Amino acid sequence: MVLKRSGRLEPFSPAKLASGISAALADRPVSGSDVESVVDGIEGTLREAGPQVSSEDIGRLVLDHLRDLDEVAYIRYASVYKEFQDAADFEREMAELESAEK
Repeated sequence: MVLKRSGRLEPFSPAKLASGISAALADRPVSGSDVESVVDGIEGTLREAGPQVSSEDIGRLVLDHLRDLDEVAYIRYASVYKEFQDAADFEREMAELESAEK
């Protein structure tokens, strides 16, 4: 089960996870099998975490995978997950991404 930010519980949906990842990867040079691999990796991690996880934990896992897979998709996903409000939020995230690479 997934604990949403609102406090509501809902069943984990691999299809919903794949849809969000695919949206972030739209028009990027990444294959469908890469998306499946990310979803499978996240599902495995979640199984090990126990019967209930937070949507925030899932979001962090997605960001970790996207950071390694495609930086543009990472920024796209982060903008929604972290609720960016303006260009400064994008700039800050880009700076963090660049410093993490070093």
